[in-house]
Amino acid sequence: MVCELISVGTELLLGNIVNTNTRFLAEKCALLGLSMYHQVTVGDNRERLAETIRTALKRSDIVILTGGLGPTEDDLTKEVCAAVMNCALVEDAHTRARIEEYFRGISVKEISENNWKQAIVPDGAIILDNDNGTAPGLIIEKFGKSAILLPGPPNEMCPLFMEQVYPYLQKLQPEVIRSQMVKICGIGESKVEEKILDLINRQTNPTIAPYAKTGEVHLRVTAKAENEEEADKMIKPVVKEIKKRFGDYVYSTREEETLEMAVVRLLKKLELTVSTAESCTGGLLAARLVNVPGVSDVFREGFITYSNKAKRKILDVGKGTLKKYGAVSEQTAKEMATGGVFATDSDVCIAITGIAGPDGGTEEKPVGLVYIACYLKDKVSVEQYLFKGNREKIREQAVVKALDLLRRSILVQYR
Repeated sequence: MVCELISVGTELLLGNIVNTNTRFLAEKCALLGLSMYHQVTVGDNRERLAETIRTALKRSDIVILTGGLGPTEDDLTKEVCAAVMNCALVEDAHTRARIEEYFRGISVKEISENNWKQAIVPDGAIILDNDNGTAPGLIIEKFGKSAILLPGPPNEMCPLFMEQVYPYLQKLQPEVIRSQMVKICGIGESKVEEKILDLINRQTNPTIAPYAKTGEVHLRVTAKAENEEEADKMIKPVVKEIKKRFGDYVYSTREEETLEMAVVRLLKKLELTVSTAESCTGGLLAARLVNVPGVSDVFREGFITYSNKAKRKILDVGKGTLKKYGAVSEQTAKEMATGGVFATDSDVCIAITGIAGPDGGTEEKPVGLVYIACYLKDKVSVEQYLFKGNREKIREQAVVKALDLLRRSILVQYR
């Protein structure tokens, strides 16, 4: 079945709001096995919205619209969609009662008259109760097509979709779609593709889809089958083969697990404590770790030693080292990692020093030069990188490589 997404709102066209709804819905529709060829954003204009809906209904079986269901004059989605699909508008007593209950729950005594607009629905539509707002979702089934109207705010749209629309769409699909992600770090996208090209060339079902991330490559293995158990059986040998080919480069096969989550999981498993010592990344590494719930069990302390004085005072980096080799050097990175361990009495410390730019680079030490060091069990590993991109990109890449060095250092020591 073919599905199309329509995002409604002039604020989206102007860039005032980042459209996270499209990404969320596209991912979920892909998991359902729906084909998607078009995603459209249209402003709050009656004529243009009507034409967009008409076009979508001609070429797609399912059209999902987000936004434009609220109480104001420029909320047009429901009215325009009903007109295009030739549906009368009627008041839904159940929705009106829910709106009244919602405002009573937040102690609003006088409900603005325009709020009752949200209780007006296309005749015959399936009403999707919105537990996080006042505008209900709607499903209009007509002419063998389904138009699904969802509220724009992500905190309303996402739970409503998962709880009510996802099961509805599952029933429309004759097959079950199952996926598993294999997450790889420390090896580039082209090399990853080279190592699995034979699998990709002969794929039918399951399929392998690569996704490049900053410093990572994710491989999604997807299978279609009559039931979930059969689909999982088809996926299992493919994932096993990928893991065999990439070994320790695979850091997770869990959909929601990030690189920092995998690192924290490993630290907890081995009962190791960690500290961080950062210069050019300015705390980004520590922030990534602290994003993980339960990290307090393993994370001791994070240092931002941006100046040479801070490196000397906090991490005991030698004055002679800084003078002879400079702040951005293998020697300084080593001493930062060593100093971090002894300053915090942690088991391991990961340190970063580099030139993020756009200024500060030289011919000998250009912008993007970064040294990352990891101290573990009286051994210090150092890696040198020359990253490309702007300041933000260089810092992001450095953090990913630091997390991966930390992970690999632990794996080497605790096999």
